[in-house]
Amino acid sequence: MYKAKVIAGVEIGTSKVSVLLGEIVEGGSLNIIGLGQSSSKGVLKGDIVDFHEANDCAHAAILSAENQAGVKIDGVYLAVSGSDIEGFTSEASVNVTSRDRRVSQEDIDQVSSLAKGRDLPEGRAVIHHLKRPYRLDNRSVDQPLNLGGDRLEASYWTVHGNARKIGDAIHIINGFNLHVDDVVLSALAVGSVVASEEEKSSGCLVLDIGRGSTDYAVYQGGRCLIAGCVPLGGDHISNDLSIGLRMRLKQAESLKHRFGSAVIEHRNKSEKVWLNNDFEIGDRPIPLWSIEKIVELRMGEIFEVVQKKLGAFGRPERLSGGVVLCGGGAGLRNIEDCAESVFNVPARLGDNGTMATGELKESQYSVALGLLKYGLQYQNAVMVGSGRSDGFMGKLKGLFQ
Repeated sequence: MYKAKVIAGVEIGTSKVSVLLGEIVEGGSLNIIGLGQSSSKGVLKGDIVDFHEANDCAHAAILSAENQAGVKIDGVYLAVSGSDIEGFTSEASVNVTSRDRRVSQEDIDQVSSLAKGRDLPEGRAVIHHLKRPYRLDNRSVDQPLNLGGDRLEASYWTVHGNARKIGDAIHIINGFNLHVDDVVLSALAVGSVVASEEEKSSGCLVLDIGRGSTDYAVYQGGRCLIAGCVPLGGDHISNDLSIGLRMRLKQAESLKHRFGSAVIEHRNKSEKVWLNNDFEIGDRPIPLWSIEKIVELRMGEIFEVVQKKLGAFGRPERLSGGVVLCGGGAGLRNIEDCAESVFNVPARLGDNGTMATGELKESQYSVALGLLKYGLQYQNAVMVGSGRSDGFMGKLKGLFQ
């Protein structure tokens, strides 16, 4: 008899830990059966800085999800992000070897292996090899098998991270007697849920703006060609307000949510709002223009840093599908206008409507939902015998001994 498998998508973020459970049933479909959340401690800009605090928060969220669903987890798909995530282009080429100059599977395997074989610095580990279209005699092809040509080229965007930091997150999951089936870059998890197939085909940029970092992924021709993370997020806006307007960080966070705008709306510099809005001792008027100016400058800078990271992939002509914004930082008023002014393409707020209903449509669950989607695809591939045998745990073999 078929035994349903329960997988978990786990995101250990700067502000919260989210755990979403999915049950893979006969036929290869997924039912979402449980949700667990807890506030996050010991995590800064996506990196675990206090293992014990992060461990307690993650275990609380996992236990909550299991109790809600009334089941035990069989495997975990873990999101990774953080300031240490980097990427580079890996390329290789081979001569087509057959007498009739038709590309064989051996040619494809050889050029792919060579392109993915670049050595990393010590202490780094590959997270993903994002495949780009092959090139056969300088023409782009998705599947070169049996096509005629002389020279076959392969190209990947190789995403890598600090092996020890990723190992810390894996150790947290293992400490709950759970197995990490694979790790997934947060940007890819989000992009798989919030961007439509049409947007991915036309070319789009997905931005997940968190408290401590912003994850990005660029899709063109239906596939992700570049992805990564910059260590800037919503907390930097709050910190700028705190320093620039001389107030406590908690007050700055409140002002940001109440009056923050990613572009200036109120240009009358005499218009003011109250800091605490309670008219008690310590409350004082704050120029609304100053709040909006500080928020606009920092939000624009975050987008500009991402744009610089993208290079040629961030050109408007390559992003016809526009920018899709999600994450807690995307809740700022007029953030679409700010993004449009920097990237020079249309921007919209993303949600999970294509995969979820009710509360789970909110973008705060995009990463966890994307992890379940990835896990479903991986498990289905394993069942038909085409799953990867070199999962992330295999890549890290020996690094944590």
